[in-house]
Amino acid sequence: MADPVRSSADDNDSEPSGEDRVSDPAVTPEAEFESIPDSAGGGGSKAKKKTPLWRELLILAGTALVLTFVIQTFLARVYVIPSASMEKTLHGCPGCVNDKVLVDKITYDFTDISPGEVVVFRGPDSWGQNDIQSNRSDNPVVAALQSAASVVGLAPPDERDFVKRVIAVGGQTVQCCDDQHRLLVDGKPLDEPYIYWQPGTGPEDHDPFEPVKVPEGHLWVMGDNRTNSTDSRKQGGGGVAGTVPEENVIGKARVIVIPPSRWGGISDHNPQAVAIGAPDWQRGLPAGVGIASAWPVLLLGRRLRKRLFTRR
Repeated sequence: MADPVRSSADDNDSEPSGEDRVSDPAVTPEAEFESIPDSAGGGGSKAKKKTPLWRELLILAGTALVLTFVIQTFLARVYVIPSASMEKTLHGCPGCVNDKVLVDKITYDFTDISPGEVVVFRGPDSWGQNDIQSNRSDNPVVAALQSAASVVGLAPPDERDFVKRVIAVGGQTVQCCDDQHRLLVDGKPLDEPYIYWQPGTGPEDHDPFEPVKVPEGHLWVMGDNRTNSTDSRKQGGGGVAGTVPEENVIGKARVIVIPPSRWGGISDHNPQAVAIGAPDWQRGLPAGVGIASAWPVLLLGRRLRKRLFTRR
């Protein structure tokens, strides 16, 4: 009986007969025929068609956009500083190269907001407009490009977002000021090395306000440029209406990413953690105790060495 499938080499006497060949029961005669090499080309299958470069670039660009959207929505986002209210910690002014900062969106899912941290937040209903309003073009094409650029931090977001420093948290009472023109929280003066006083102004220009007890779950925020910041002192008429709900906080400003000349971290110095200096005689106690303790240890070591050498 003839083999169901034969190739041109079947006439060779050395080729085993149909009964001698080991066949795979899963391979049909049709599949076996298709696996026979092409006598003309010598290849078993056609070469895989290469993906065009333009298609690869489109896939790469699409993937990058999706990843950027996911990262900026859930993990971190770049924001443009819209005004000078946070000078000189963060730089912003009309017609200049404003700082762009990376805002960490997940930190506060695991930790509490603390005084001294610089945060980006959505303006509460009681707050007015941002220091500089971010407008979109009437041209739909330009507006779409502006929105796309804002996703990666190349344009201001079309949102009522603010950036300020946390001064007090829920349950604390803040007021201005003591006789040295310092803010007080729970009656204690703050240490604020980050404050910037514009030329011609100084601590005496602090806008005074009566004590305000910050509601639980809210924040009292202020700009570092203390005489040029519309913040909790003024927004909503001041007082409790000027506080910001913690749920409005988008994230913590971590680093300045643009321009390169200003790369660096953003200070989160806690103004409430003031170290009270001890008197001079108390500062010398640790050194004195150390010196006094060294002599007994030294004498004990000498005696031990003498005993060891004597026994030998």
